[in-house]
Formats: sequence, C-alpha cells, structure tokens
Amino acid sequence: MASSWWRWRRCCSWRPAARSPGPGSPGRAGLSGLRAATAAAAAAAARAQMSYFNLVKSLTSAFPNMYSISRFHHMTPAVCCCSKTRSGEKYTDPFNLGWRDLKGLYEDIRKELFISTTELKEMCEYYFDGKGKAFRPIIVVLMARACNIHHNNSRNVQASQRAIALIAEMIHTASLVHDDVIDDASSRRGKHTVNKIWGEKKAVLAGDLILSAASIALARIGNTAVVSILTQVIEDLVRGEFLQLGSKENENERFAHYLEKTFKKTASLIANSCKALIDDVLDFTSCSDRMGKPTSADLKLGLATGPVLFACQQFPEMNAMIMRRFSSPGDVDRARQYVLQSDGVQQTTYLAQRYCREAVREISKLRPSPERDALIQLSEIVLTRDK
Repeated sequence: MASSWWRWRRCCSWRPAARSPGPGSPGRAGLSGLRAATAAAAAAAARAQMSYFNLVKSLTSAFPNMYSISRFHHMTPAVCCCSKTRSGEKYTDPFNLGWRDLKGLYEDIRKELFISTTELKEMCEYYFDGKGKAFRPIIVVLMARACNIHHNNSRNVQASQRAIALIAEMIHTASLVHDDVIDDASSRRGKHTVNKIWGEKKAVLAGDLILSAASIALARIGNTAVVSILTQVIEDLVRGEFLQLGSKENENERFAHYLEKTFKKTASLIANSCKALIDDVLDFTSCSDRMGKPTSADLKLGLATGPVLFACQQFPEMNAMIMRRFSSPGDVDRARQYVLQSDGVQQTTYLAQRYCREAVREISKLRPSPERDALIQLSEIVLTRDK
C-alpha cells in the first residue's frame, strides 16, 4: 500500500494543502484522514484497471479465436506519455474514427425497440435522437478494432462486437431514464427529461423496456461470457445507485465509498472512471448552459463528490453538512463556497489524471494502430472537456 501511495504521489504531484480561510469557522486540516483516503484511491485504481480488462474480455469473447487477455501484458512496452505511443499511421479524430462502424447506430437501436404503443415508443426513443456523443459505443468499436489488429491485423469489426456497442448505449440510456426519476431531474442533454414530460411512473416503465430490449439483444449474441460480463454491469449500476443514496460518517471510509460508487455507476460500463470524476469537477466549474443541466446539482441532491470530500479535509465543518446531505437552509451555497476556496477541484482533477495514466498504460500494451491511439486520445479528451 505504501508503494501504491508513493506511485500516486509521483503521478499526480499531490501534496497536502494549507488551510484556506473560509466562510465558516476555522478548523485543522485532517491530514491523516486524507492519507488514508488517498490510499483507498490507489486501491480503487486497481479495481478500475480490472474493469478495463473486463471490457476487453467482453470484446475478445465475441471473437472466439482471439488470444487470451494474458497475452496483452508483454506485447509492447507500457508507457504513460501519449506522444510516445502514436503508431505513425494516418491519425484522425477519435470520434470520426469510431463512427465508421456506428453508422445507423440509433436507427438500429430504434429497431430493437419495436413497440406498438405510440406513447411508449416516443418515450423509449426520446434520448436516441442522434444528438448524444455516443461515447460508450465509440470506445467499444475502437477497442474492438484495436484488439482485432492486435490479434491478426484485421481491421474488421465483428457483428457481435458492434452489437455490444448498441447494447452498451441502451444500458446507459436506460440508467439515465431511471436516474432522472430518482433525482427528480428536469433537464438532460439540454432538453426536458422523460419524467418531466410523461411523468415518473411511465418513465420508470420506459427505462425497464429499454433494458429488456438490451437484454434480448444481448441474448442473441449467444456468448455466455459476454452475457455474464454485461449483466454484471447492470447489477453494478443498481448497486452504485444504492451507494449514492448513502454516506459514511467515518471520513476515511467516506472516500472509499465515493470511489466504489463511481466505479459501479460509471467505470463498470465504460471501463474508465475518469469521466465520472471530471463530471464531478464540472459540477463546480462549468455553467448550466454548457453542461445541459443545472450546476451544483450533486450538492442539491445531497451527494458528496470528490471536490467536496477533498474540501472537507481543509474545512472539517463540512462533515455535519455531508451527513445531513446538505438539507439545511444555506448548506448548498456554503458547501459550494468551501469547495471553491479549497483545492478540492484541483485534487479531484489530479485523481482523474492518475486514472487516465493507468488507462493509457494498459491501452499502450496493444499493438500500435490508429484505433489504439484514438483510445489514448479519448482518455485525454475526458480530462480537458468543459461540458
């Protein structure tokens, strides 16, 4: 554990910050608590790394003659710097590269959602309007191509591999519909949510229907390993939502609780917890218009994210607010001020960068290809995006 802590310090340049003056009463920085929390972060990184391998397994399982995952460990040297891992081949934008295999993605998803009832059909298709980034499907098809090239220099994506991309987007969207009901959210991707238009009860049923359609598509692949891995993702999503509804009174356990929630709700599906960590940063640094949803939303929902947990080390008076889930008048505004006056945003960004480096290190073990380079660039994009 000590060596993991030292590696994280070297990667992230983390250092305990001095106590900043805040809007409330002064207090001491809980350095011992933070050391324990960051040790938990290092342990969670290993779980995120396993999630990456689970995704590769799901892709390679759809291609039965592929080498076992253990072969990936010694094919090429692992490096962190993106500029040193470029294949030298013609390189394009990762989203453009991924969309080559995703043409007709949303049309195909709508075909999976064959529904006779007009209203239910409209609800289920509401988020499949082609205006999303399709981040998860793009990761899947890029990884599929990178793995196929690694195995036998084949650039073709198998039909079953593309099907996994569709299923990933369907599972993700079903979780969004349910999350919006739980959070009583009014906007998603810059427009009204399903629950605000059709009501909570119908929204829950729409999410269930999307999930059932994804399960049928998953069963059609006919590979038990793939079915097992992706059904584990669904279980993780549910468990992650339950974790989000709770909190830990012990400060040291609280950070581990947050990282486990992040892993189950996000990393389990996209095999990289960087995106969730950066979402938490943007909740404090981006404006509502760019995000497509209100900022400080997590605080209003009573959620203590990374920036809040790091800020709590400098402002221990936040502990009481965390335990009452920011429910007292003025809690949300006070907590936001504490975060902005602390280095919580910076420390969360450092943590996301650490996960990013781990992902790049693992991806770099694949044989050089434009698709592999695109995956590396995507890991950088999620760190630098502002919406």
